[in-house]
Amino acid sequence: MKKILVIEDNDEVRDNIAEILELSGYEVITAENGKLGTEIAIEQIPDLIICDIMMPVLDGYGVVYLLNQNPKTNSIPFIFLTAKSEKTDFRKGMELGADDYITKPFEGIELLKGVEMRLHKSEAVKQQLTRDIESSDSLNSFLTNVKKVTHVPLISEEREVYNYKKKQQIYAEGQRPKAVYYVKSGKVKTFKSNDDGKELITNVLGKGDFLGYTYILENIVYKESAEVLEDAEIMTIPKDDFLVLMSADMQVARQFIKLITHNVLEKEESLLNIAYNSLRKK
Repeated sequence: MKKILVIEDNDEVRDNIAEILELSGYEVITAENGKLGTEIAIEQIPDLIICDIMMPVLDGYGVVYLLNQNPKTNSIPFIFLTAKSEKTDFRKGMELGADDYITKPFEGIELLKGVEMRLHKSEAVKQQLTRDIESSDSLNSFLTNVKKVTHVPLISEEREVYNYKKKQQIYAEGQRPKAVYYVKSGKVKTFKSNDDGKELITNVLGKGDFLGYTYILENIVYKESAEVLEDAEIMTIPKDDFLVLMSADMQVARQFIKLITHNVLEKEESLLNIAYNSLRKK
Protein backbone atom coordinates (compact mmCIF):
# COMPACT_ATOMS: atom_id res chain seq x y z
CA MET A 1 0.00 0.00 0.00
CA LYS A 2 1.41 3.38 -1.05
CA LYS A 3 1.87 5.94 1.72
CA ILE A 4 0.91 9.56 1.03
CA LEU A 5 1.66 12.56 3.24
CA VAL A 6 -0.83 15.45 3.08
CA ILE A 7 0.40 18.79 4.43
CA GLU A 8 -2.47 21.29 4.64
CA ASP A 9 -3.40 23.83 7.32
CA ASN A 10 -7.13 23.90 6.48
CA ASP A 11 -8.78 21.13 8.51
CA GLU A 12 -11.69 20.63 6.11
CA VAL A 13 -9.52 20.46 3.00
CA ARG A 14 -6.98 18.18 4.71
CA ASP A 15 -9.67 15.77 5.93
CA ASN A 16 -11.37 15.76 2.53
CA ILE A 17 -8.13 14.88 0.72
CA ALA A 18 -7.32 12.17 3.26
CA GLU A 19 -10.79 10.63 2.90
CA ILE A 20 -10.60 10.54 -0.91
CA LEU A 21 -7.15 8.93 -0.84
CA GLU A 22 -8.06 6.39 1.84
CA LEU A 23 -11.17 5.34 -0.09
CA SER A 24 -8.87 4.72 -3.05
CA GLY A 25 -6.67 2.35 -1.07
CA TYR A 26 -3.82 4.64 -0.02
CA GLU A 27 -2.32 4.92 3.46
CA VAL A 28 -2.56 8.58 4.45
CA ILE A 29 -0.55 10.62 6.96
CA THR A 30 -1.51 14.24 7.62
CA ALA A 31 0.18 17.34 8.99
CA GLU A 32 -1.39 20.74 9.74
CA ASN A 33 1.69 22.85 8.97
CA GLY A 34 4.91 22.74 6.98
CA LYS A 35 7.27 22.25 9.91
CA LEU A 36 5.42 19.19 11.19
CA GLY A 37 5.04 17.89 7.65
CA THR A 38 8.77 18.13 7.03
CA GLU A 39 9.52 16.23 10.23
CA ILE A 40 7.02 13.48 9.36
CA ALA A 41 8.40 13.17 5.82
CA ILE A 42 11.95 12.65 7.09
CA GLU A 43 10.81 10.16 9.74
CA GLN A 44 8.35 8.08 7.69
CA ILE A 45 9.55 8.54 4.06
CA PRO A 46 6.18 8.55 2.25
CA ASP A 47 5.80 7.49 -1.38
CA LEU A 48 4.33 10.88 -2.32
CA ILE A 49 3.71 14.27 -0.71
CA ILE A 50 0.78 16.63 -1.34
CA CYS A 51 1.48 20.05 0.14
CA ASP A 52 -0.33 23.38 0.32
CA ILE A 53 1.73 26.49 -0.47
CA MET A 54 0.33 29.13 1.89
CA MET A 55 0.69 27.79 5.46
CA PRO A 56 1.79 29.08 8.85
CA VAL A 57 5.13 28.21 10.49
CA LEU A 58 6.69 26.99 7.21
CA ASP A 59 5.12 27.46 3.77
CA GLY A 60 5.12 24.94 0.95
CA TYR A 61 8.14 26.49 -0.73
CA GLY A 62 10.13 26.01 2.46
CA VAL A 63 8.95 22.40 2.76
CA VAL A 64 10.00 21.38 -0.74
CA TYR A 65 13.31 23.22 -0.38
CA LEU A 66 14.20 21.49 2.89
CA LEU A 67 13.15 18.04 1.68
CA ASN A 68 15.19 18.42 -1.49
CA GLN A 69 18.28 19.15 0.60
CA ASN A 70 17.89 15.85 2.46
CA PRO A 71 19.20 12.70 0.67
CA LYS A 72 16.48 10.64 2.38
CA THR A 73 13.62 12.70 0.94
CA ASN A 74 14.87 14.43 -2.20
CA SER A 75 13.47 11.78 -4.54
CA ILE A 76 9.93 11.71 -3.10
CA PRO A 77 7.36 12.93 -5.68
CA PHE A 78 5.98 16.30 -4.54
CA ILE A 79 2.65 17.84 -5.59
CA PHE A 80 1.79 21.42 -4.69
CA LEU A 81 -1.81 22.17 -3.72
CA THR A 82 -2.55 25.84 -4.26
CA ALA A 83 -5.31 28.35 -4.83
CA LYS A 84 -2.93 30.55 -6.78
CA SER A 85 -3.17 30.59 -10.56
CA GLU A 86 -0.22 32.76 -11.60
CA LYS A 87 2.35 30.91 -13.69
CA THR A 88 5.19 32.53 -11.78
CA ASP A 89 4.06 30.76 -8.61
CA PHE A 90 3.94 27.42 -10.41
CA ARG A 91 7.35 27.98 -11.93
CA LYS A 92 8.86 28.93 -8.58
CA GLY A 93 7.60 25.68 -7.12
CA MET A 94 9.01 23.66 -10.02
CA GLU A 95 12.38 25.38 -9.74
CA LEU A 96 12.52 24.46 -6.05
CA GLY A 97 11.90 20.80 -6.88
CA ALA A 98 8.13 20.20 -7.03
CA ASP A 99 6.94 17.67 -9.60
CA ASP A 100 3.38 18.85 -10.18
CA TYR A 101 0.60 21.09 -8.87
CA ILE A 102 -3.17 20.89 -8.40
CA THR A 103 -5.18 24.10 -8.25
CA LYS A 104 -7.92 24.50 -5.65
CA PRO A 105 -10.83 23.98 -5.92
CA PHE A 106 -10.42 20.55 -7.49
CA GLU A 107 -12.49 17.46 -8.19
CA GLY A 108 -11.71 14.19 -6.44
CA ILE A 109 -10.97 12.47 -9.75
CA GLU A 110 -8.48 15.21 -10.63
CA LEU A 111 -6.66 14.62 -7.36
CA LEU A 112 -6.57 10.85 -7.86
CA LYS A 113 -5.35 11.12 -11.44
CA GLY A 114 -2.56 13.48 -10.39
CA VAL A 115 -1.49 11.14 -7.61
CA GLU A 116 -1.67 8.06 -9.85
CA MET A 117 0.39 9.72 -12.57
CA ARG A 118 3.12 10.81 -10.17
CA LEU A 119 3.32 7.42 -8.47
CA HIS A 120 3.56 5.64 -11.83
CA LYS A 121 6.25 8.02 -13.03
CA SER A 122 8.19 7.66 -9.78
CA GLU A 123 8.05 3.87 -10.03
CA ALA A 124 9.27 3.95 -13.62
CA VAL A 125 12.23 6.14 -12.67
CA LYS A 126 13.07 3.93 -9.66
CA GLN A 127 13.19 0.86 -11.88
CA GLN A 128 15.68 2.62 -14.12
CA LEU A 129 17.75 3.84 -11.19
CA THR A 130 18.03 0.42 -9.54
CA ARG A 131 18.51 -1.83 -12.56
CA ASP A 132 21.94 -3.15 -13.50
CA ILE A 133 23.27 -2.10 -16.85
CA GLU A 134 22.87 -5.36 -18.78
CA SER A 135 24.50 -3.98 -21.89
CA SER A 136 28.01 -3.69 -20.42
CA ASP A 137 29.35 -6.67 -22.45
CA SER A 138 28.02 -5.14 -25.67
CA LEU A 139 29.60 -1.82 -24.75
CA ASN A 140 32.99 -3.42 -24.10
CA SER A 141 32.81 -5.28 -27.43
CA PHE A 142 31.98 -2.06 -29.23
CA LEU A 143 34.86 -0.16 -27.63
CA THR A 144 37.26 -2.97 -28.55
CA ASN A 145 36.21 -2.75 -32.21
CA VAL A 146 36.61 1.02 -32.17
CA LYS A 147 40.23 0.66 -31.09
CA LYS A 148 40.89 -1.77 -33.96
CA VAL A 149 39.65 0.45 -36.78
CA THR A 150 40.57 3.96 -35.72
CA HIS A 151 43.17 5.82 -33.70
CA VAL A 152 40.52 8.13 -32.26
CA PRO A 153 39.29 6.57 -28.99
CA LEU A 154 35.63 6.92 -28.12
CA ILE A 155 36.31 6.65 -24.40
CA SER A 156 39.74 7.55 -23.08
CA GLU A 157 41.36 8.60 -19.82
CA GLU A 158 42.57 11.63 -21.74
CA ARG A 159 39.06 12.88 -22.34
CA GLU A 160 37.63 15.39 -19.93
CA VAL A 161 35.29 14.04 -17.27
CA TYR A 162 33.03 16.50 -15.48
CA ASN A 163 31.37 16.00 -12.11
CA TYR A 164 27.72 17.04 -12.23
CA LYS A 165 25.49 17.58 -9.20
CA LYS A 166 21.85 16.55 -8.97
CA LYS A 167 19.56 18.81 -11.08
CA GLN A 168 22.54 20.34 -12.92
CA GLN A 169 21.85 20.86 -16.62
CA ILE A 170 23.98 19.17 -19.27
CA TYR A 171 22.33 20.76 -22.27
CA ALA A 172 19.14 22.64 -23.07
CA GLU A 173 16.50 22.42 -25.76
CA GLY A 174 17.33 24.69 -28.70
CA GLN A 175 21.11 24.66 -28.24
CA ARG A 176 23.45 23.47 -30.97
CA PRO A 177 25.16 20.16 -30.07
CA LYS A 178 28.92 20.27 -29.60
CA ALA A 179 29.57 16.85 -28.07
CA VAL A 180 28.32 13.39 -27.26
CA TYR A 181 28.13 12.57 -23.56
CA TYR A 182 29.02 9.28 -21.90
CA VAL A 183 27.71 8.51 -18.40
CA LYS A 184 30.55 7.03 -16.31
CA SER A 185 28.47 7.05 -13.13
CA GLY A 186 25.21 8.46 -11.80
CA LYS A 187 21.90 9.02 -13.59
CA VAL A 188 20.67 11.50 -16.19
CA LYS A 189 17.20 12.29 -17.52
CA THR A 190 16.19 13.88 -20.81
CA PHE A 191 12.90 15.77 -20.92
CA LYS A 192 10.69 18.31 -22.62
CA SER A 193 8.93 21.15 -20.74
CA ASN A 194 5.75 23.06 -21.44
CA ASP A 195 5.04 26.73 -20.63
CA ASP A 196 3.80 25.85 -17.14
CA GLY A 197 7.05 24.09 -16.24
CA LYS A 198 5.61 20.58 -16.42
CA GLU A 199 8.00 17.95 -17.69
CA LEU A 200 7.64 14.95 -19.97
CA ILE A 201 10.58 12.66 -19.26
CA THR A 202 11.77 11.11 -22.52
CA ASN A 203 14.62 8.97 -21.22
CA VAL A 204 16.53 7.92 -18.10
CA LEU A 205 20.18 7.03 -18.61
CA GLY A 206 22.77 5.41 -16.35
CA LYS A 207 26.30 4.06 -16.30
CA GLY A 208 27.45 3.02 -19.77
CA ASP A 209 24.86 5.09 -21.66
CA PHE A 210 25.50 7.73 -24.31
CA LEU A 211 23.37 10.81 -24.94
CA GLY A 212 23.26 13.63 -27.44
CA TYR A 213 24.46 11.57 -30.41
CA THR A 214 21.21 11.77 -32.40
CA TYR A 215 21.43 15.54 -32.77
CA ILE A 216 25.02 15.40 -34.01
CA LEU A 217 24.25 12.66 -36.54
CA GLU A 218 21.21 14.59 -37.82
CA ASN A 219 22.95 17.98 -37.49
CA ILE A 220 20.02 19.60 -35.68
CA VAL A 221 19.53 21.52 -32.43
CA TYR A 222 18.55 19.70 -29.25
CA LYS A 223 14.82 18.93 -29.14
CA GLU A 224 14.96 18.20 -25.41
CA SER A 225 16.98 19.08 -22.32
CA ALA A 226 19.28 16.86 -20.27
CA GLU A 227 19.59 17.12 -16.49
CA VAL A 228 21.32 15.07 -13.81
CA LEU A 229 19.01 12.92 -11.64
CA GLU A 230 21.75 11.97 -9.19
CA ASP A 231 25.39 13.08 -8.91
CA ALA A 232 27.15 11.92 -12.05
CA GLU A 233 30.50 11.72 -13.84
CA ILE A 234 30.03 12.65 -17.49
CA MET A 235 32.71 12.19 -20.16
CA THR A 236 32.60 14.60 -23.10
CA ILE A 237 33.30 13.30 -26.61
CA PRO A 238 33.77 16.26 -28.99
CA LYS A 239 31.49 16.38 -32.02
CA ASP A 240 34.31 16.09 -34.56
CA ASP A 241 35.82 13.04 -32.84
CA PHE A 242 32.45 11.31 -32.74
CA LEU A 243 31.82 11.93 -36.45
CA VAL A 244 35.27 10.55 -37.31
CA LEU A 245 34.48 7.42 -35.31
CA MET A 246 31.13 6.90 -37.01
CA SER A 247 32.60 7.37 -40.50
CA ALA A 248 35.78 5.34 -39.93
CA ASP A 249 34.17 1.95 -40.43
CA MET A 250 30.64 0.81 -41.25
CA GLN A 251 30.88 -2.04 -38.72
CA VAL A 252 31.67 0.43 -35.93
CA ALA A 253 28.68 2.59 -36.84
CA ARG A 254 26.40 -0.44 -37.16
CA GLN A 255 27.48 -1.84 -33.77
CA PHE A 256 26.99 1.52 -32.07
CA ILE A 257 23.47 1.79 -33.49
CA LYS A 258 22.73 -1.77 -32.39
CA LEU A 259 23.98 -0.98 -28.89
CA ILE A 260 21.91 2.15 -28.40
CA THR A 261 18.83 0.53 -29.96
CA HIS A 262 19.09 -2.25 -27.38
CA ASN A 263 19.21 0.34 -24.62
CA VAL A 264 16.15 2.10 -26.03
CA LEU A 265 14.19 -1.17 -26.13
CA GLU A 266 15.11 -1.82 -22.48
CA LYS A 267 13.57 1.52 -21.54
CA GLU A 268 10.56 1.28 -23.85
CA GLU A 269 7.97 0.11 -21.33
CA SER A 270 8.86 2.71 -18.72
CA LEU A 271 8.96 5.50 -21.29
CA LEU A 272 5.59 4.49 -22.72
CA ASN A 273 4.09 4.58 -19.23
CA ILE A 274 5.57 8.02 -18.61
CA ALA A 275 4.29 9.39 -21.92
CA TYR A 276 0.85 7.79 -21.54
CA ASN A 277 0.30 9.15 -18.05
CA SER A 278 1.51 12.62 -19.00
CA LEU A 279 -0.84 12.77 -21.99
CA ARG A 280 -3.73 11.43 -19.94
CA LYS A 281 -3.13 14.17 -17.36
CA LYS A 282 -3.50 16.80 -20.07
